[in-house]
Amino acid sequence: VLAGCGAGVALAQEAPPKAPPPRPVLLPGESLALAGPDLEVYRYGDAAVEGPMGAFSQLLWAKLEGAAWESGGPSFKCSGAMGPYRCTNPRGHGRVDLARALREDCRLAFLGWARMSAQRWAEDYGDGAARARMLDVFQPFLARRLPDAEGVPDLGPVWFGEGDLLRTSPEALLRWLADPAQEEAVRLYRRLLLSFMDETFKENAWWFMPMAPAVARDSATTQAWAVGGNGLVLAVLRLPPGSTREEALTRFKAVMVGAGKKK
Repeated sequence: VLAGCGAGVALAQEAPPKAPPPRPVLLPGESLALAGPDLEVYRYGDAAVEGPMGAFSQLLWAKLEGAAWESGGPSFKCSGAMGPYRCTNPRGHGRVDLARALREDCRLAFLGWARMSAQRWAEDYGDGAARARMLDVFQPFLARRLPDAEGVPDLGPVWFGEGDLLRTSPEALLRWLADPAQEEAVRLYRRLLLSFMDETFKENAWWFMPMAPAVARDSATTQAWAVGGNGLVLAVLRLPPGSTREEALTRFKAVMVGAGKKK
């Protein structure tokens, strides 16, 4: 009898099944992936469908070299062009540091810094180890699209926001961000994408990064995304084709930040 009572007490003390978060209010064509403090991932809409990674590739570079670039205090003067390459602002972004380059999608700054880093890796570790160092971060978003070779790949615009060499989905990117292995990287994103006052004094302030890459096989049409977090929640939102960075940021705030303020 005592044994049976003990089993009953144990069952009574088991935690009830956890309820999912309130379903977000999405517009037609939108998809969302989010994770709360327990890092369990929830997806809505076509969040498992892949698309070009666009400027979110810069988050990978920030993970890979951001701490070194930040501590070294590098700056880059963007004139809008570097040889055959063009930046997202044809007139240039002017002189940028890492935080401003990430916020304003200054691809030429990332290109310049990454090429210097790749040269240093090759000198310090050799070609094979340099390639392995880079692909350790980028491989989850490459699948089998990169041919086998020696050394760091040619660092052209496809590594910084153009084309569809790097691909992801809201769910896949969210799972990568929510992985405990990315905890330090997410802290870096928060520091880079928040103002000093918000980062210092607002414990659960939201950081955001919107982007709008061209749709695969249709360079004239963009499809906007936004990623963000507040220390408790991480989320990736994708809008339908024809959307802009500004629209993605507005919708992300409405879906995630606005919902969090409702009673």
